[in-house]
Amino acid sequence: MPKPLLPWSEDLLEYDFGAGHPMAPLRLSLTHRLIADLGLLDSFAVEPVALAEDADLLRVHEADYLAAVRAAGEGRPDPARGLGGDDNPLFGRIHEAGARIAGSTLAAATAVWEGRAPRALSLAGGMHHAMPARASGFCIYNDAAVALAAVLDAGAERVAYVDLDAHHGDGVERTFWDDDRVLTISVHQHPGTLFPGTGYAQDIGGPAARGTAVNVALPPGTGDAAWLRVLDGVVGPLVEDFAPQLLLTQHGCDSHALDPLAGLAVSVDAQRSAALLMAELAEAHAGGRWVATGGGGYEVVSVVPRVWAHLAAVVAGHPLDLSTPVPAVWRETVAELADVEVPETMGEGAATSFRPWTAGYDPDDEVDRAVMATRGAVFPHHGLDPQPW
Repeated sequence: MPKPLLPWSEDLLEYDFGAGHPMAPLRLSLTHRLIADLGLLDSFAVEPVALAEDADLLRVHEADYLAAVRAAGEGRPDPARGLGGDDNPLFGRIHEAGARIAGSTLAAATAVWEGRAPRALSLAGGMHHAMPARASGFCIYNDAAVALAAVLDAGAERVAYVDLDAHHGDGVERTFWDDDRVLTISVHQHPGTLFPGTGYAQDIGGPAARGTAVNVALPPGTGDAAWLRVLDGVVGPLVEDFAPQLLLTQHGCDSHALDPLAGLAVSVDAQRSAALLMAELAEAHAGGRWVATGGGGYEVVSVVPRVWAHLAAVVAGHPLDLSTPVPAVWRETVAELADVEVPETMGEGAATSFRPWTAGYDPDDEVDRAVMATRGAVFPHHGLDPQPW
């Protein structure tokens, strides 16, 4: 059996909006270093990353937008297309940097679809806010949408996308809004309380694809047990019913309580549990074809490296115990970079048990009501019972 694929190049760190911007390349460099220090790289086929060609990007993005991004790299802002300003400041070679991330996820999905790799991880991927003609939320090109579109063009009849970021996966959803070959599921903080302000339970897809856009809008403060219960009550049944030929999952870890840009409270431990669940769903219902990406996540020492190192371990087929010590060499590296508290173990000692959805619905629980709103809006379109008790 070939090894899982990890497209990686130091050039991925060139996606850099500048000092003080939350989307700091340090997120990726510390994560990759932790994966290496944990001895996980040997479990992957590590391949250099090529830029996505224009033909690949044009499966999702408009030609005028690509031209605007290239112009932005030469210092010409385009506010109407989201290029320039606080969220998406301009920098040199912004097209190349964005196209390289798209190329990473495209290579991952293509290798898995063609059977050259059983699974793949695109660490820099997950730029889920980018729209066909507009940059948004730190995202220039939508790598996940580009990869899924390529797999569809290669003959896939059903693909599924699960987005675990605290922010709504709006760009991927919009790209496939009226395409019944693509199931998009986004589990995110309520849009009334967080950017981008979209992703309500009643948003279920276009006229030709009712029920294939799925949104669970969670109240701020949602923690481990409730969050995992959502995955059990919504994600699992829908992926099983849809039976995709490939599963692509986005693992933005800004749902953690320490994240400065969101308001959920999901531990490193629970996010590891979610990665294990995605692996199980891919094995059981997608022929084992699984592509995972990173995404949001802006606490770059305690949270992002550990969550994504756990994700890498799961993709590699060697999940790490939560009691695994964080390698001393990695801790020393971080201590040299900043005066911050560095975690000693790969877990937080959180309890990740939860009450399964089949145990019943609590109408007094705000998260349960969010789940029921989604199940009620979507499940009938799949012939599923929103209330299976």
